[in-house]
Amino acid sequence: MPAADRVYNVLFLCTGNSARSVLGEAVLNHVGRGQFRAFSAGSAPKGAIHPMTLQILKEAGVPTEGLRSKSWEEFAGPDAPVMDFVFTVCDDAAGETCPIWPGHPMTAHWGIEDPAKVEGPEFRQRQAFEDALRFMRNRIAAFINLPHQSIDKLALGSRLRGIGAMDGSTSKASGAA
Repeated sequence: MPAADRVYNVLFLCTGNSARSVLGEAVLNHVGRGQFRAFSAGSAPKGAIHPMTLQILKEAGVPTEGLRSKSWEEFAGPDAPVMDFVFTVCDDAAGETCPIWPGHPMTAHWGIEDPAKVEGPEFRQRQAFEDALRFMRNRIAAFINLPHQSIDKLALGSRLRGIGAMDGSTSKASGAA
């Protein structure tokens, strides 16, 4: 397949797979221009997507069909799609020992505060989810505009880590996942 026609597989990882990683999957599938196929998973999935995640995505016009909370083990087996990129979006998942991903994808940490942990009035929770969506959209916009076909692997890795340090980062020292 010519490089211009290539579809890149991207996996967003978090611990619970109920908010941030799901936001990444949904947004990239929505805006990826057919060049990307996104997935999400968790090391200890909650088994359900946080209701505010789905609400915020729907209000933003991002499709939510087919989204579900799932284990990262689904993507480590021989029948799993081969990932080109794996992004951790929570600090806990970035510190965990990940499975060995077939194909040795490029990895980076794109930490964002967990909106599902925000307590208090609903407007504070909503604001946290809206912020997480905005930060994720900004990272994805930067990511899809990289020259994936023409940039060397070392430079691409550096750019991916730089995206992880964008506004809203939980860790300015964004290392590889």
